[in-house]
Amino acid sequence: MRPTIATVGELRASGHQQKTLRTEIRDNLLDALREGRDPWPGLHGFETTVIPQLERALIAGHDIVLLGERGQGKTRLLRTMSGLLDEWSPVLGGSELGEHPYEPITSVSKRRAAELGDYLPVEWRHRDERYFEKLATPDTSVADLIGDVDPMKVAEGRSLGDPETIHFGLIPRSHRGIVAINELPDLAERIQVAMLNVMEERDIQIRGYVLRLPLDVLVMASANPEDYTNRGRIITPLKDRFGAEIRTHYPTELVDEVAVIRQEAELVSHVPDYLIEILARFTRALRESSAVDQRSGVSARFAIAGAETIAAAALHRATRQGEPDAVARPIDLETAVDVLGGKIEFESGEEGREDEILEHLLRTATAETVRAHFRGIDFGVLVDALESGVMVTTGEQVAARDFLAGLPSLGESELYDEVTERLGATNDGERAGAIELALEGLYLSRKISKEIGGGEAIYG
Repeated sequence: MRPTIATVGELRASGHQQKTLRTEIRDNLLDALREGRDPWPGLHGFETTVIPQLERALIAGHDIVLLGERGQGKTRLLRTMSGLLDEWSPVLGGSELGEHPYEPITSVSKRRAAELGDYLPVEWRHRDERYFEKLATPDTSVADLIGDVDPMKVAEGRSLGDPETIHFGLIPRSHRGIVAINELPDLAERIQVAMLNVMEERDIQIRGYVLRLPLDVLVMASANPEDYTNRGRIITPLKDRFGAEIRTHYPTELVDEVAVIRQEAELVSHVPDYLIEILARFTRALRESSAVDQRSGVSARFAIAGAETIAAAALHRATRQGEPDAVARPIDLETAVDVLGGKIEFESGEEGREDEILEHLLRTATAETVRAHFRGIDFGVLVDALESGVMVTTGEQVAARDFLAGLPSLGESELYDEVTERLGATNDGERAGAIELALEGLYLSRKISKEIGGGEAIYG
């Protein structure tokens, strides 16, 4: 709840103690660690690598640059930083820079403080309002980040030497907060130079003005390591001013990869866990493939978009076929491959083989998932039924009920029940998907055949 204190006098009477930004972050981080709370919600796979480095840097009070390929969670990590700020923080009422009521830093605020004394108004700012983010683009100017002379204020009659004619940029406006600059190397080098004083002396220089504003700002940035030699680079003096340089990475464990997909994907229908696992294995295989340009990386967004695509395919089929439950099935994985190829950068020698590479790695991921879930099940009775001439048809527009109705009878065998129980299937859509996965596994292990065409697959 927003505090009700409205003046500096009331604030002092309440016993409020002013803290620097770094002290505030350090104290809140240590409190969370002491109490066993997770200060980094929604981050997976960084627990023993990135997070400890980040926590040490924050305890030390360092500015931080995160280096990593695309889709490694750098921006999400930056945005969780606001959780380490106090929920509500007092600011001087009407202050352009959000100054602390005990410590005005601009000439206007100092004058108001002298005039009003204990009646100086106090406002309250939520922690989310103290996190500022800027995507670095080549057209970003010094005025955007630091500030410039405001011609409108000059036109009002103020002299050019008056500090009150300055329009402050993003970094001064982030006073007592966190400013995060995404893709820092994209900033022109002359713009990076303008940040040097902010990073070290904690003040700003605008044109010919001599301003000594003791800014209390934590500067964080993200960059792709390849940007040092490709699109641009972080100039050496600016790199030197970051107290910590932390490398991020893709999840090293399959369970973390799956957790990221589940957390980030907005699914319009039910996607069973084994399909998410296939997409996770598929993504990891692409990251290890010599045919893929690993300098570009394979973003977590690849698997996230894949999950969203197969969910959409399931809803599309359920709507057209009148199915009561929209459930994604293995046949829908092909729809994801059709639209995701453009998100991968292949090595120059692989031109023309892109689809072949994607299909091969998807089959590999599917086979690994089949082995993980169906180990120990004897599929001999199903293979025998198919060898007798029975064929099973599935497809993007084949309803689950029609697929199940077309399965061969296995007599007294409980194979179908065993397969669906392994995957926790409870309705027709889930049962059809489980058996479809088993059929695909038999095909990939060369125990049955498969013919594809017209959006359908026929096992026999």
